[in-house]
Amino acid sequence: MLNKILGVALIAAVSFSSSIAADKINGAGASFPAPLYYDWAFSYKKDTNNRVNYQSIGSGGGIKQITKRIVNFGASDKPLNSKKLAKAKLLQFPAVIGSIVVAFNVDGIADETLKLSNDVVADIFAGKITKWNDPKIAANNSGINLPNQKIIVVHRSDGSGTTYNFTYYLSGSSDNWKNNFGTGKAVDWATGIGGKGNEGVANLVKQTPYSIGYIENAYKEKNHLSAAVLKTANGKWVVANEDNFKAAAKYASWTKKDNFYAMLALQPGDTSYPIVAATFILLPVETPDMNKKVTEFYDYAFKSGDASAKKLGYIPLPEATKKMIREYWATNIH
Repeated sequence: MLNKILGVALIAAVSFSSSIAADKINGAGASFPAPLYYDWAFSYKKDTNNRVNYQSIGSGGGIKQITKRIVNFGASDKPLNSKKLAKAKLLQFPAVIGSIVVAFNVDGIADETLKLSNDVVADIFAGKITKWNDPKIAANNSGINLPNQKIIVVHRSDGSGTTYNFTYYLSGSSDNWKNNFGTGKAVDWATGIGGKGNEGVANLVKQTPYSIGYIENAYKEKNHLSAAVLKTANGKWVVANEDNFKAAAKYASWTKKDNFYAMLALQPGDTSYPIVAATFILLPVETPDMNKKVTEFYDYAFKSGDASAKKLGYIPLPEATKKMIREYWATNIH
């Protein structure tokens, strides 16, 4: 089914350059939720005969295209604050919650066995830890055969909301990272190779022995990659699974007043996975008729798309949040 969905997405991308028609919805942006948006669009076309074309071009590209009004909606894993939304004349609401995993490719080390504390992850991506058998890695991995091999860091090459959320987590885990690299959709990486989109990073990790990279959990599952065990903000070891993603997501503090701006990484709780993030939809304030079509699609997804979200490794929004989003639509789309 996923191959069929991706086929639909490729067809959509080919036809994307054609002019926007009234009976179509065109969106572009984050690769983080792309597998789910393809799935939802496939079902929506089947059930309503309405077509949603989505291009996975990264959050930076999505923000640029909606700001320039090239598409009907943009998608970004980096939420925009109210000041930036007002300047660009945009509305914003979350669509789904996902998680970022630290994926690795080391022969002989299985999924959910390698323990990497959050400060160690930061030091690896900062180029301070360069070998897999470094004492700081070995300290938490007795009994695992860590090879004397160089770590190949894989990061995003494009402006990315996944990068924004990942570097937000690194900044909260390491003063060295915070002071020298910071948080952003793109940063000045100290080491490594770049891949475009979550797809590109996942493929590079899969193809490159001794590599490590950060990707949305759906891409880890799709590519059968291994992910590290990380630490909660409370210092407890935690694996990347649905229960631990949900444990973090429950702390989301959405408000309509702030246009749902929220960061979900490093939430409290002994089982809260540390790199959870929402992904957002951006709409132009001056296109109410098209905005209604876009929100009809997301309302459909909120009502009937939770099962596919869970199947692909995402966390559906709580019903109370969906209700709040519908109220936001009613107030802001005229």
